[in-house]
Amino acid sequence: QVQLVESGGGLVQAGGSLRLSCAASGNIFSIETMGWYRQAPGKQRELVAISTRGGSTTYADSVKGRFTIARDNAKNTAYLQMNSVKPEDTAVYYCYAVVVNSRNFRQTTYWGQGTQVTVSS
Repeated sequence: QVQLVESGGGLVQAGGSLRLSCAASGNIFSIETMGWYRQAPGKQRELVAISTRGGSTTYADSVKGRFTIARDNAKNTAYLQMNSVKPEDTAVYYCYAVVVNSRNFRQTTYWGQGTQVTVSS
């Protein structure tokens, strides 16, 4: 089994910065993809940013130039640096990981429990 633990959410003023962290632990052989999705009230969950093991990254158009995803593969941890935040960034942010299990080498998708980010205007 694999666990994803998120931290770093909270309340921030518009224009400010926030850094989210997601640490994966458990039966991990490798993490193929790791990143963040978010869900605002009344809206569907949407991709924010993801990073592959090879270093490729994908960002939502709405966060390009403001958010940066980084991974520490040795620590099985991903970070989301959020700069110039806007009220529309308010959402629950979920960590996401596609993990190859070290016991059976099967690939499984995992989600964190979510961390609230609230941006005040």
